[in-house]
Amino acid sequence: MSLIKTRRSVRAYKSEPVPSQALDAVLEAGTYAPTGGGHQSPTIIAITDPKYRREIAKLNAEVMGSNTDPYYGAPVVILVLADGSASTYVEDGSCVLENMMLAAHALGLGTVWVHREREIFDSESGKDLLREWKLPETLRGVGAIALGYPAQEAGQPAARKQNYIVRI
Repeated sequence: MSLIKTRRSVRAYKSEPVPSQALDAVLEAGTYAPTGGGHQSPTIIAITDPKYRREIAKLNAEVMGSNTDPYYGAPVVILVLADGSASTYVEDGSCVLENMMLAAHALGLGTVWVHREREIFDSESGKDLLREWKLPETLRGVGAIALGYPAQEAGQPAARKQNYIVRI
């Protein structure tokens, strides 16, 4: 419960690389997320290569109509895509993202969930990347996390809203 209650979105990162052992642990945590029918529809793509890091940031920013870095300078971007024919692909990918965010927090790393991967990988530019990476074009974007060491202290959590929980 402590990890769940203290994890915060990080929107500023140090340029320091994430050690491969820590990255491997975060990625492995994603593979243990629950998936509909146990079908494991998601595919996790860890981007550390500066060329692809810049390219995916540019594509994401274009969807937003911006030229800023949607991944806040994080040295690693982890994409979660999933088999679009799976009826639970969004839910499956969401569970993968959450597992990785909690694992990262446990290791002293920061994350923030980033959207627009669906638009990226539904586009021709996104399909080109999938072909280049030798991945099926049937993959649909679910989301991504920026991953790295926080450059500043995380803020305090917002108070939980009234009536968040209803018992019947």
